[in-house]
Order: sequence, then C-alpha cells, then structure tokens
Amino acid sequence: MILGAYSEQTPINIITGFLGSGKTTLLKGLLAAPDLSDTAVLINEFGAVGLDHELVQNVTESILLLDNGCLCCAIRGDLQGALRDLLSQRQAGEVPFFRRVVIETTGLADPAPIAYTLLAEPVLQHHFRLGGIITTVDAVNGANQLQRFPESVKQVAVADRLIVTKTDLAAPGQLANLHASLRRLNKSAPVLKIGDGDIQPPTLLTDDMYDTAGRSREIEHWLRAAPGDDALMHDHADQIHSFALTYDTALDWTAFGIWMTMLLHRHGDNVLRIKGLLNVAGVPTPVLINGVQHIVHPPSHLPAWPSENRQSRIIFIVRDMDEERIKTSLAAFNQIANPNAMPGQAA
Repeated sequence: MILGAYSEQTPINIITGFLGSGKTTLLKGLLAAPDLSDTAVLINEFGAVGLDHELVQNVTESILLLDNGCLCCAIRGDLQGALRDLLSQRQAGEVPFFRRVVIETTGLADPAPIAYTLLAEPVLQHHFRLGGIITTVDAVNGANQLQRFPESVKQVAVADRLIVTKTDLAAPGQLANLHASLRRLNKSAPVLKIGDGDIQPPTLLTDDMYDTAGRSREIEHWLRAAPGDDALMHDHADQIHSFALTYDTALDWTAFGIWMTMLLHRHGDNVLRIKGLLNVAGVPTPVLINGVQHIVHPPSHLPAWPSENRQSRIIFIVRDMDEERIKTSLAAFNQIANPNAMPGQAA
C-alpha cells in the first residue's frame, strides 16, 4: 500500500499566483537563501525574473548557474521535456547536483496540469515527486481577482501554502475580507503574510507529507483545519469550497479505496484537492492521503499518531459538488464494510 521510495525522490515545488501577485519577489527571496543552494529553478523566461546581476556562467544552452549555487533553467519547450533534460544532465554530471526543483508558473496558469504531469508521466514519477504548491495572493487586489478571474480561484484552491503579498499597502478591512475568502476556498493551506517576516524559505519548500524534517509541521497544518471553527463554514453559493469530514470508527482500507477511485473517476475534475489523516482498520499508525484532481500521491504512514485523537480527518476542496452527497456516499461505503461505523461529521 505504501511506496517507501517516494520520500527519496526529488521534490518539485510549484510557485503560482495571479498576474502581479508577487511570484517573482518570492522566488528571488528563495534564491537568496543559502540553505536553498542545491535548488534547480524552472521559469518561463529569465528576463521576467530579473536575475541578470546574480548570474555566474552558462552551464548549458538553457541553464544558468547562480552565484549561490542554484540552477536557473528557462522552459523553452514543454515542462516534461525540461525536467527530463535537467534529470539527464544531473545524472551525467553536466550540472551541479540539486536536491529540489522549483517551478514558477505564469500568472494565468492552472497548476493542476503541472501536478498531473509530475504524478502521471512514467519517467518523471520515478525520479520526482510533488512537494507542494505555493500560491501568492495580492493583498490589495486579491479579493477582486477572486471574484473576476477563475484562474485565480483555482490557484488558491489547489495550494498547500497561501502567501499574501503587499500587506503594507492594504487596509485592515481588505486583509480581513481576503482572509475570509481564502479560508472558504482552501481550508487546509496556512495563510502567510509576506510582510510579517515569518516566512522561512527552507521551511516553505521542505514541508510536505514525504519530507522527514517537515512532515510533522505539515500534519499540524492539516489538523488545524479539522472541524470546530465555525468561521470556516462555506457559503453554499460558492462554486468552489472547502470542508472537512471526521470519522470516529476506523475505516476499511479496501472500501475507502474503492470509494475514492469511483469518486475521482466520476468527479475528478471537480475534486480539486483531497487530504486526509486516516485511521485504517488493522493499521496501528495513521495513513496520509493527498490528491490533486484525478491523481493521488502514494499513501504514506506516519510513525505514530500526533495526539491521542484517533479520528480519521479528510479535507476536501471541491467545485460544484454537494458536501452532503460526498459525506453520505463515503458513510455508505464505510457502513457496508463496518456495520458499527458512525457517520462522518462535516466542518
């Protein structure tokens, strides 16, 4: 059930965000961090990032070595080809060894197809894994963009981290309204304000469910999104919304797997993210699940429960789907496998 080698694969982090939301500023800050010197960065064009003063030399035709040791690669063709080339050059010793990859998307990009490429392409999935999706949001214009542009909504919905930029330019009321909108769309992603100075670049790129050092922090974020905060209740008028279900009784893994397979086969386009900490019958420690639309990461075991709470907790981010129907269908599958199971509770 668990693919142990997945944690040893090179993590790829996606930086996305709407036009003018501060992706380049965030990327330059990451590149300046000494702890990230073993990072390869894929961008659409060098000029858009403005790194000319930091470049040391051409390593290959499309890859530049920065003065802090990072590799900077222009995506001149498709992403799959760029990653294959980068992998081949690392294996051949033609570029310095890198331990992680950062991809910066365009302002109008949907990050889901990028995640699909990483998780589904046969060659890439043997060498790379999806580490996390980081979305920048403009504190001043973000709320308006979420109302007008579906690309902005999708970028927020699939994120593992939400970075609110330009907070010094926004009024308190703007920040409060934006924060409420972000929490409705994405319940599990922490919202970080770039003006607070609390963002630690290495942590931003290393915390994910397969990173040994950052996994516990990632689980803490998930647990904070668990039921109990009425402020996070979604508006049923929202096209995209986020909610969580909890189950007190251990889940049958086979029944859950069949249910999730059927859900994603029928509604994968509308299940933007699914994350879960599962109490699986017959398994002493929790199992983590994490998916982006049709594609699900290999499940992962935690070495121990993070607290005395043994509930299964599943976070959904969906579009045009009824929360109650999802809850009822999962409860039905679980009831068949375990007649004594209690129905899930939504948040």
